[in-house]
Amino acid sequence: MRDVSGSLTRQSLLVAGVCLVADVGLFLIAGPPLGGNWRAWVVLAGLVAFDAALAAPARFSGLVAAGHAVLLVVSPLLLCKCGFDRVPDNAGVLIAGYRAGAWLRTPQGLAALAVVCGGLTASQLIVDNRSAHDWRLLVINVLVTAVLPWLVGRYTTARSGYLEELDRQAERRRHDEQEAVRRAVTEERSAIARDLHDVISHHVSAIGVHAGAARLGLSGDSAQVRRSLSAVESASRSAMVDLRRLLDLLHGQDTRSQRQPGLGNLDELLDGLRSAGLPVRFTRYGTARELPGSLDIALYRIAQEALTNALRHGDGGPVEVELAFRQTEVSFTVTNPVAPDRPPATPGEWPHLGLTGIRQRVALFGGEVAYGPRPDDRWQIRVSFPLEVP
Repeated sequence: MRDVSGSLTRQSLLVAGVCLVADVGLFLIAGPPLGGNWRAWVVLAGLVAFDAALAAPARFSGLVAAGHAVLLVVSPLLLCKCGFDRVPDNAGVLIAGYRAGAWLRTPQGLAALAVVCGGLTASQLIVDNRSAHDWRLLVINVLVTAVLPWLVGRYTTARSGYLEELDRQAERRRHDEQEAVRRAVTEERSAIARDLHDVISHHVSAIGVHAGAARLGLSGDSAQVRRSLSAVESASRSAMVDLRRLLDLLHGQDTRSQRQPGLGNLDELLDGLRSAGLPVRFTRYGTARELPGSLDIALYRIAQEALTNALRHGDGGPVEVELAFRQTEVSFTVTNPVAPDRPPATPGEWPHLGLTGIRQRVALFGGEVAYGPRPDDRWQIRVSFPLEVP
């Protein structure tokens, strides 16, 4: 970021240095000889002091202008004894008037202008040259030397303020435009969310209703079809819950109170499977520990996937669910019987897509997964995740 304060300081020093060189150089070239002339030395010292003061902070601009006005009056009084009647600090007076107009508030600035104008008028009257006898020349000299630099200073300050205001207005316009775009996007997302909620929830609900009606209308010897329809019902209910949560996110609603499901919702998941006609035995080992939020959600999703597929591909026998908390790991195991007439899996079915999703979730947290048939014609899937030692 640019150092504005340091830049202004350097520029003030440069301006003061140029004025000092110009006024002192003019005095040394066209002024009275120094030698042992103490009056010339006093004027020279005043030139150096007040021109160097032009580098002072802006709050001293009024005092610096007053100092140059005093020098305008004192210089001819001292130098007239040496036969020299020129005012020596032309550059310093111009810059002092400019600084007073640029940096001071209006009351202080007008007071500084009045002092400089008075000093110029008095110096011209003391010198007793033509401009002292012609009021028109006197007015022009005051206008050029004092009033004009002061007005230029006021104009420069006003212009800088105007440009800053333009920048602020442009920034406000950019902010308003960005806010308008954000509101438009939010409103569009809300409209999309409403449409998705109306359309998708209708179709998913219809799937669950028709699956339930078909299951109730089946004869007693259609066990495999009954299990498949139960799986459809369970999956449709879970899909409705997740869909509503995702659509709330898209709708921009505050979902902090709608926490993602975790192991605390496992009993609800098991109750849903039992209501679908699948017997489930749940066993918990060890003392439950608080898990990281993302791991808690991942375990629930893995359990949901494994149990849904047990409902879909099992033979309707009891499903054993085990959740074990150990010192360095947490594990989850699902064991279910497999229908003896179950055909080999084809691409796109559960052994490919379901297990792929489970493997991806397990790999994300550095866990381990094992699955496959057991000698007793049961299928088992076990996942485990490492935990920090408490």
